[in-house]
This record gives sequence, C-alpha cells and structure tokens, in this order.
Amino acid sequence: MSAPHSGAHVLSCPTRWSDVDENGHINNARLVGYIQEGIHDLFRHHVTAVRQSLFPSGFIIARHEIDYLEQLHHRPEPLSVRLTVEHLGRSSAHVEVNVCRDPLTFMRARTVVVARDRESGRSRKLSQNERRFLSAFMSVSAAGAASDTGRGDGRAAAAASAAVAAAKSTAPTQRVPARFGGGLGSPRGPRRRCRTSAG
Repeated sequence: MSAPHSGAHVLSCPTRWSDVDENGHINNARLVGYIQEGIHDLFRHHVTAVRQSLFPSGFIIARHEIDYLEQLHHRPEPLSVRLTVEHLGRSSAHVEVNVCRDPLTFMRARTVVVARDRESGRSRKLSQNERRFLSAFMSVSAAGAASDTGRGDGRAAAAASAAVAAAKSTAPTQRVPARFGGGLGSPRGPRRRCRTSAG
C-alpha cells in the first residue's frame, strides 16, 4: 500500500519470515524485490498513473546500483520503500530508492527506469503527462536542474542514451561495496539514518 509523503512516493512493505536466510537476516536478493515493488507501485498503481493511463506498455528496468547499508531482520513493523526522482532523460527516469525502517536506512539504490514501446519492446520517449507526473517526485534542486536548457539537456541526452544501451543487456547490474561484506553490514561503520529523499 502506497502512502503520500513530502517529496517522495512511499510504499509500506512488510517483511516475511520466508525472506530470512541462514544468517538470520533478510536475504539480499529479496531486498532487490522491495526496490522493484516500489518502482511498480509508483509507475503502475499510483492513482495519477492509473487515472491518466501512464506507461500503458509498462517499463524496462535498465539498471540497479545498490548499497547495502545495514543488516535487516524480520519484524512485525513494515518497511518504508521511499522513492524520489533524481533525473529525467528523454526516455528514462533515474529513481533513488531508500529501504527504511525508521530511523535506519538498510539499503539505498539508484535505478534507471525506461518507458517501453508496445510494438518494439524497446524504449520510447516519455510523454508530457508522464514527465509531469514524475517531476512531482523530484527534489527542488533536481527539478531545477531538469528545467535547465543549457548543460542539463546534454546530461539528459547522455543519460537517456546510457539507459537505452543498458536496457539491451540481459541482466541488471548490482554494485555492492566490499566494506559492507555483501550486505552483512560493517560492525565499525556508522549507522545510516533513514532519509526520505535525495539531497
């Protein structure tokens, strides 16, 4: 179930006992599932997306870049999967996803989502309504950069080209910092505070 949140789209997502691995915490692969549930909730189930029939042919996940920040354990309290849009390209949206249970952030991801063309199955240009919808989830600084008609256009074109190229790959990529040991958390590192949007 999604919920309104200032500057972000928030999905309340429970953990499940079956998500726990042999180390006693939520499996890293299941954490990727929380990202994708949040993306799907925003692009396909948000009331505005449904009412305006946005993304009628769905979307392509072109890239996941993930930092595992803390060990996550199964508890009755649901997670908050918080999404903000960092950048809009010609056909793509760069979305930051924070998986939190206040006050901690357990995982932070940057995901490239590409609008899909029904006939070709490849990327297509975002419609004006889709751009307007996604812009509502951008921070003030990100929205200002998106409206820049100078260097911002070059960045948008480059980002869209990269997203299309990435969409042709057979699998998304994951970047797991070595210092976190593949998601087990660093015993010496500072605990990450939960945040609601990109800075």
